[in-house]
Amino acid sequence: MTWLPHKTVATVIQRNGRFLMVEESDNGRTVFNQPAGHLEAGETLVEAAARETLEETGWEVSITAFLGLYHYRAEVDGETYIRSCFIGQPVRPIPEQLLDPDIIAVHWFTLNELRQHRASLRSPVVMPAIHDYLNGICYPLTIISSVE
Repeated sequence: MTWLPHKTVATVIQRNGRFLMVEESDNGRTVFNQPAGHLEAGETLVEAAARETLEETGWEVSITAFLGLYHYRAEVDGETYIRSCFIGQPVRPIPEQLLDPDIIAVHWFTLNELRQHRASLRSPVVMPAIHDYLNGICYPLTIISSVE
């Protein structure tokens, strides 16, 4: 059997002191997450981050920087996730965008509101990514090379 980690992308989008988050259903549980999802065949990490944000929130975003690479193993099932997290700027909402079926609602949360939902965060890397962003961690997108 071949072992493969899950390669995911996520975005930290802040506007007026609030962070773009999704409320979603995950195995029958309601959780909160950054816009995030799996890398698909044929796309770059930056393309995946922008696509996932649009599909989950209905917001077009401009990916401006790389925040970091986060690695964790889920306690529930032992699956390994490697998340590339990006920083983006909101461009505009796309009202006609159909959201992924698991999305319940889209929120703009303050840091304090995020802390209140800590027990319901989908991933253990949500808060570390937010804290890294608030601490000024920011790498240029040129740190990522795509070779064809």
